[in-house]
Amino acid sequence: MPPPYALIGYQTAWLKANAPVEFFAASMSLDISNTDKLAVFYQDAKRFGVPVRAPDVNLSSGDFDVLDGQVLYALGGIRNVGLQAMEHVVEVRREGGPFRDIFDFVERIDPRQVNKRTFETLARAGAFDSIHPNRAQIFAAADSLVAYGQSMAAERQSAQGSLFGGDQLDAQRPRLPKVDSWTPTQRLDEELAAVGFYLSGHPLDDMVTALRRKRTDLLADVIPKAEAGAEAFRMAGVVRRRQERASQSSGEKFAFVTLSDPTGEYEVLFPPEALRKCRDFLEPGRAVCIKVRAKARDGEVRFFGDDAEPIEKAIENAVAGLRVHVTPRSAEIDALKARLEGLSNSRGGEIILVAAIDGGREVELKLPGRFTLDGAVRGALKTSPGVVFVEDL
Repeated sequence: MPPPYALIGYQTAWLKANAPVEFFAASMSLDISNTDKLAVFYQDAKRFGVPVRAPDVNLSSGDFDVLDGQVLYALGGIRNVGLQAMEHVVEVRREGGPFRDIFDFVERIDPRQVNKRTFETLARAGAFDSIHPNRAQIFAAADSLVAYGQSMAAERQSAQGSLFGGDQLDAQRPRLPKVDSWTPTQRLDEELAAVGFYLSGHPLDDMVTALRRKRTDLLADVIPKAEAGAEAFRMAGVVRRRQERASQSSGEKFAFVTLSDPTGEYEVLFPPEALRKCRDFLEPGRAVCIKVRAKARDGEVRFFGDDAEPIEKAIENAVAGLRVHVTPRSAEIDALKARLEGLSNSRGGEIILVAAIDGGREVELKLPGRFTLDGAVRGALKTSPGVVFVEDL
C-alpha cells in the first residue's frame, strides 16, 4: 500500500489534470485569506489555461466558485472586506435578484456589513464593474453613497420605506461627482491594492513587444531555457517586495526581491555588491529590467541579480513610434495633442495620428517632434476620448 502522502499526491495530480477548473477553485478556497498563495494559484491557473474571472457583485459568491468553465473569483478573497459581509451581499442578491445599478446595491445591503472601507475596496477591485464601470467615480462617491445607504436602512427599520415611490427614491439618490475613469495603470495599481496581485491585466502588458525587441525574456520564457541549461538572462518586472537581510559573515546587506511580469511572479536574490549598485531602482512599485543568473536544480529555478535599471531606459528606441488611430473629430484630436504636451523627448519616438474618412480612406498626421513612449504614455493614449486603438510602428 503506498504511503498516504503519495496517494494524496496522485489524487491531486489526477484532479488537476482531469478537473482543472474545480481543482483551482477548491485550492483557492482553502487559502482564501492568504493573498500570496492566491497569487501563486492564479498564475498556475493561467499557465494551465484556466480562466479566472474577476470578482463581480452580480456573479461571485463569498467563496471561490465555478461558472461556465471559469473560476469565479471570490468576493471574500478581496482584501479587508470580510467573508461574512460578502456572504451578506450574496444573500441579498439571491433574495432580490441581481443588482440593477450602484444605487440599487446601496439601497438593499446592510451598511453595517458594507461600510465605507469595504465599499471603496470593492470599487478598487472592480467588483462593481458590471453595474457601474467607472471605478474612480464610485470610489470618489463612497462617502455620499454610504451615507445614503445608512439613511435607507434607517427608513427600512422604521417601516417608512414603503411611503416612497420610484420618483421620490430617485430624488433622494445622491448625485455622483464627475470624475474621469482611472487610467489603465491607475486601475491596475488600485486593483493590486485591493486584491493583492494583478488580476485583470498587468502594467507591462503594453511593453511586451518592446521588451522582446530588446531581447528581454518573460518568466514563462526563462523557466524552460534555464532548465535546458541557459544561465544568463535579461528579464523585466514590477517590484512587489524587497526584503533586506544582513550577512552573518560580513554584515553586508543582501536582498530578496519579488518581481511580477505578465506571466508570473519570481524572486531574485541580489547579493551585496549588486544591491549597493541598484538599490534605488528596486523600490516596490518600480518597473525595472534586470540582469540575472539562473540556476536550475531539483525542479526549481533560482535567480541571482547582477544589475537593474528603470524599464523606460531599457526600452528606449525599442520602437520607432506609435500609430494612434482616432475618430475624425477635430475637438478630440486637439484634446489628444494637448494631452501629449510636455512629453516631448528628443530621443523618443514619433507619433502619427490616423483617422478614417469617407470612402474607406485614411488620413495621417505626424505630430511635430518626438515623444517619450513609455507605458504611462501608451495608457494615456488608449484612454483618451476618440482613440480607437494604438499600434507600434
